[in-house]
Amino acid sequence: MIRRALRLSIALLASLVLATGTPAVAQPPSHPQWTQLAYAPAPADNPLKGFLPYAGSYETFPYSMEWFYLPLNDVMTGPKKFRWDALEQQLDDISSRGHQAVFRFYLDYPGKPTGIPQYLLDQGLVTRPYPDFGNNGVSVSPDYTDPRLVSALESFISALGRRYDGDPRIGFITLGLVGFWGEWHTWPYDGWTQPENWMPGTDVLSRVLGSYEAAFDETRLLARYPSPENKSLGIGYHDDSFAFETLPNQSWHFVQRLIDEGVTEKWRQEPIGGELRPEIQSCLWDQPVSCGQYEDYAESVERTHASWLINHAAFAGEGYDGDNKARALAASRSLGYELTVTQAALSRDRVSVKVANRGAAPFYYDWPAELAAVDSRGRIVKRWHTPWSVAGIQPGQDPTLLSTRINTHGLRRGSYDIVLRVPNPLRNGIPLRFANTGQDNQSGWLHLGAVTTR
Repeated sequence: MIRRALRLSIALLASLVLATGTPAVAQPPSHPQWTQLAYAPAPADNPLKGFLPYAGSYETFPYSMEWFYLPLNDVMTGPKKFRWDALEQQLDDISSRGHQAVFRFYLDYPGKPTGIPQYLLDQGLVTRPYPDFGNNGVSVSPDYTDPRLVSALESFISALGRRYDGDPRIGFITLGLVGFWGEWHTWPYDGWTQPENWMPGTDVLSRVLGSYEAAFDETRLLARYPSPENKSLGIGYHDDSFAFETLPNQSWHFVQRLIDEGVTEKWRQEPIGGELRPEIQSCLWDQPVSCGQYEDYAESVERTHASWLINHAAFAGEGYDGDNKARALAASRSLGYELTVTQAALSRDRVSVKVANRGAAPFYYDWPAELAAVDSRGRIVKRWHTPWSVAGIQPGQDPTLLSTRINTHGLRRGSYDIVLRVPNPLRNGIPLRFANTGQDNQSGWLHLGAVTTR
């Protein structure tokens, strides 16, 4: 399986880097002299990272992904019957803007009509109304222990994976389906705050998690909370109260959960995302901060290694302005990876580069890199596919060495610029841009140097 093999390679790289302090790569044969490449901050809209809005077209803030919810009954009409039009429309709309989607399916969203498939309601699935979160009985919480519902969830997850695993229109999927907002909790109906506990037991949760693990091999998944049931699975996490209930030492805070489950290093293999708590999205960038309750944003990023956060306030209306916008841009850039080529060595038959990660997390997808030769008129005259992948390069460690042979036979005598890029598999998607002065942010090509053919 591609993703599991990639996870193993990332895990091995991470463990060797942690153990030795150097990347686990073989040294290439003798090369021309290494040339330093100058650093410059990468664009704030690099793919699969940064702040993202609810789905839509916005000009107030740079972004590469868009978020949406869908009720399960929009696509599931029977035990094994699905109509994908609603999901397809969202994915096509978002990808038409060159962006990738992050989304979640729900059964129960307070204040919205139920997402429970109608056929389950017709069969007599027990549901519970509630007044909390402004719901006032609009949505209902289903009996998650009903075998018919559990079977429906397993059937849906399997169908979703068969159709959409590896779809380049999708950045990440949060698991959803269980609990209020699909956030895997039914607080205050948790057996402690209220005597009733509406959450399913570990047997049901394990079945849902196992279905996701089996159905998705390439597309990255995120669960709301670290738990004994998901700690050993290839699933990341999303903190939906970011910089509000993130830092220790309360037991329900996100980092404390990571500590308690022993998964503080899981970010090295699996992504962390979430949502900047809505109450602080408009006040966190004031100086001094004007929020009534908040946590230090930079420390929250440092402790979680988050790659992306929903922050719709950056996009709604006029968005941020002045110094607040500048601080928010810096905060968005601080999420996820920032890959920079520190050095390059070129010859007529080999290209080598050293790549460092100055960000907070690795890049999680195995997007192949390619090289090209550019003539004096700026035309690409030859391309080379490479075995290189920047996935899993860990932040804060020595640069990773990548080296490959190139064949320049057939090129006319002269000098050619050698350029590198990591294209987005989405046809019109934003390419991954390196944090270098020689990076063309429009095309995605990074200038490495020149070679002369004879």
